[in-house]
Amino acid sequence: MIWLLCWLQFQVPVAASLRELQFQELFQPRKLHVALKAHFVLSSSVSFIQSKMALLFQKFQEGVRTLVKRPAFSRDPRQLQFEADINRLFLYLSYNRLGKNADEARAEEIIEMAGKASFADQQMQVQENVHSQIKTFCTFMDEILLPKEKMVNEHEPESTVPHRSGLSFAVGRSNPVQNELGEFDPHLLSFLHTYAILPLAFGAAAPKTIPLSRAEVSQNLKNQLGYTVNVKPSQIPHKDAGQGLFLDGTVDVGAVVAFYPGIVYSPAYYRYIPGYPKVDALNPYLITRYDGNVINGQPWDCGGDNRELWNGWKSGEIKPDVKGAEPERGSERFWKLLSKPLEGYKGDNAEVIERRNPLALAHFANHPPKGVQPNVMICPYDFPLTESDMRVYVPNLLFGNAEVNMRRFGSFWFKGGSKISGSHVPLLKTLVLVATRPLQDEELLLNYRLSNTKRRPEWYIPVDEEEDRRRWS
Repeated sequence: MIWLLCWLQFQVPVAASLRELQFQELFQPRKLHVALKAHFVLSSSVSFIQSKMALLFQKFQEGVRTLVKRPAFSRDPRQLQFEADINRLFLYLSYNRLGKNADEARAEEIIEMAGKASFADQQMQVQENVHSQIKTFCTFMDEILLPKEKMVNEHEPESTVPHRSGLSFAVGRSNPVQNELGEFDPHLLSFLHTYAILPLAFGAAAPKTIPLSRAEVSQNLKNQLGYTVNVKPSQIPHKDAGQGLFLDGTVDVGAVVAFYPGIVYSPAYYRYIPGYPKVDALNPYLITRYDGNVINGQPWDCGGDNRELWNGWKSGEIKPDVKGAEPERGSERFWKLLSKPLEGYKGDNAEVIERRNPLALAHFANHPPKGVQPNVMICPYDFPLTESDMRVYVPNLLFGNAEVNMRRFGSFWFKGGSKISGSHVPLLKTLVLVATRPLQDEELLLNYRLSNTKRRPEWYIPVDEEEDRRRWS
């Protein structure tokens, strides 16, 4: 915030001036009086702004609590919970976007909008706000990693050709896969994506970068953005807490603080997840989006020390943990016969990815202990692959090529033919973490919402049992 920076810039000089005046031999009471008055006025202004922001945040929090209890249009509990989450994200991200220009009237307008706007409109606004923050992050990363002459040559002005479809953030550059109206040819895009050459078609060749270590990139990002994240031993008082994710710096509510990295499996490719069907036996880094896409963060680990062509695979396979497992029920044995794991195929996708991404560590965030509320929440983010300049900083890789339409039956998915998308813009289905309150130098805690239909670990204390039930209904 500009007002906070101004306060920091003036607070120390004023205090130093007071000390100097108090001990000068030629003491001048009038100068001291003026300095004290200036210090009082400045401190009062800061207190007023802080109180104002605290009041607005409280108003937003009340809006969140009220809106999640309103009757939903959907009778499906799972969809109801998804809409409630998008509602919260809409408010948090809108609050963040207000920033220093926040005022009570504008805040009330957004809260009222959250109660009236359609789910689709709120979802679109959430995507737009997240994309705006990630675009800023990518700009800072370019400034840190790209030589200045590269930035000048490679950042061409955007095309002025109007785009007639897709979300407002999904604006690409004029290129051979667009027609004269600026629309993307879906057949050509499908071909390019199928043969893993979409990044090359959009000019995403990896430029030479400044040879900085991951730690140096992280520190530079903090200097530019105001925060970064680090992996350290968790402060949760439990023997199984292990490593945790910590914010280094300060963020306001609604800030995107981390990416969930790794390989993205659509429901059509569940059987290729290592260890299937007991995929979570030895892998605690799996997470599922509401639309059924699963992200495996294990291959990413803590990232790397360069920008590389990453295929998302590490040596060694994850084996199902059969020892000590619960006995199978008859229905489980039946479905296992229908869901025999597929072996020998690891996908043929590879992308140039910046492995030094300091924020690509969301898979290390822990579930909060008893009596502690989570301070971040999961947010779905559909990254438009047409944004070729940003692609290297999105730490995800899609498994498989064809986009397949799947139907959900209980907890199982069945193939229903080729998927016909309403947008011609190819999307990469990812997840990010969004702050649910102001944060400063603390451990990031995420509500895991583990299914209540399976045995949970002893360390898992539900934040909201009803939300867990709706999420997995």
